[in-house]
Amino acid sequence: MRFKVLITGKNRKIIADDISKRIEIETDSETIGCQPLKSELMYMVYNERPKVILILLKDETPTEVGVYDVLRDYLRVNSAAVIVIAGEEDKKTFMYGTGLEKMLFLPRQFSLSVLCDKLNELKKTLSADDEREWFTEFVNPEPVKEFPRRHILVVDDDPKQLMLIKDQLKEFYEVTAINSGRLVPRALERYRVDLILLDYLMPKMNGPDVLALIRSDMRFADIPVVFLTGVSERETVVKTIKEYHPQGYLLKPTTKSEIVAKMIDILG
Repeated sequence: MRFKVLITGKNRKIIADDISKRIEIETDSETIGCQPLKSELMYMVYNERPKVILILLKDETPTEVGVYDVLRDYLRVNSAAVIVIAGEEDKKTFMYGTGLEKMLFLPRQFSLSVLCDKLNELKKTLSADDEREWFTEFVNPEPVKEFPRRHILVVDDDPKQLMLIKDQLKEFYEVTAINSGRLVPRALERYRVDLILLDYLMPKMNGPDVLALIRSDMRFADIPVVFLTGVSERETVVKTIKEYHPQGYLLKPTTKSEIVAKMIDILG
């Protein structure tokens, strides 16, 4: 898999072309442009899987930098880095307006040579392909991260559905949204998960496959799982419930009251 750099931000159109050419030449990487919009960012990061996200800021408001909060879920389950190019005021706004935990800042009057050197350094430290399809035991595992609130893992291949459910639950729970069943093992290895909302039909690894994998590992076998499913799949889901014993299912599209009531019913 080629090393990819995603370039985004309100200031992207002004200087991104020059940056892209230089990055591609000096680091042998692929650059991808993206508008700073929640839906587009989520779609691009999960489908292109960049190793570096380069954000070019200029006079952003707290609301405008808030869109980058969608990157938090991607960074939780992928080995990737965020580089922010910003002036001092934009830097402060970004730090307090997003939920991102780790990022590298470069001043607006930055050196392209310095940026390319940093990207080449990251190429050496970030795995070319960090996705593991199965649970892996580590000799020296990192401690699992805990959250002050109950943590819901939402898994659905539709970015719009992910954002909808996250918005419905974020007032009450910590929510991590991912778009592939194949990313579930990494999420469980890194973070305490109290409940999984799992889309029934997904490409490559569907809901029943993910549930069977979870139930096969004693570390995670007791995590409650609720299927997200369409009306047309209800009969098939009922058969799966009898076989794998999830904690139930929710019909899409869900309402906030329905989904919160289900969480309370299971988690208390």
